[in-house]
Amino acid sequence: MRTVTELAARAEDVWRVYGEGEARVTALRGVSVGFRRGEFSAIMGPSGSGKSTLMHCLAGLDSVTRGTVRVGDVDVTGLGDKALTRLRRDRIGFIFQQFNLLPTLTAAENIRLPLDIAGRKPDPQWWETVIGTVGLGDRLGHRPSQLSGGQQQRVACARALMSRPDVIFADEPTGNLDSRSGAEVLGFLQRSVREYGQTIVMVTHDPVAAGYADRVVFLADGEIVHELAEPDADTVLDAMKGLEDSREPVHA
Repeated sequence: MRTVTELAARAEDVWRVYGEGEARVTALRGVSVGFRRGEFSAIMGPSGSGKSTLMHCLAGLDSVTRGTVRVGDVDVTGLGDKALTRLRRDRIGFIFQQFNLLPTLTAAENIRLPLDIAGRKPDPQWWETVIGTVGLGDRLGHRPSQLSGGQQQRVACARALMSRPDVIFADEPTGNLDSRSGAEVLGFLQRSVREYGQTIVMVTHDPVAAGYADRVVFLADGEIVHELAEPDADTVLDAMKGLEDSREPVHA
């Protein structure tokens, strides 16, 4: 079992409120949580629980109403637009449900894109490692329309890993995949943590996907209500049923 203490990302008493008056919605209510380096974490909760809002705030894609968000030693809440752009480009990787690949670029060009924008070249050894791990060696010259959904998501995973970011945020990465392709992508993410020390924070609604993680954090009504260490699909499903049935905090 790995012993990891340093935090890759954390939220401290984070509130996120949208709108005013009768239209006011409180998406996050004083959330404090940390995500350790070299760990695969999942965020789960019922619809409207605030899980995607929390991830977007952690990744600097959304601002917080109150509280502090840090990526490594950087206070994200204090950054201007240019500094936020640099942070997301240089220190954060993203994997989305919709793949977000550019249709006119080949798989290789999509994987290199963030590095190209930053004016950097991929490390040849790391390139070979990532491409070999995701099994894309014979698909690098193909455009997204020539790839299956699972292959497209593996391109997105390789793109997120290529710059060796401090943390990768994955938003429902298997949501558009069949079970076999989803298992391949989750297996790759799990290996990237265990073999290469990557840090991944994944939002998912799927207990099977969460079972690949080292830890699951559960939200309900904008608050953290439960955590599981070393989860499997059954324990995750039981915890989710408890949240759905009671909408009250579930205690470990």
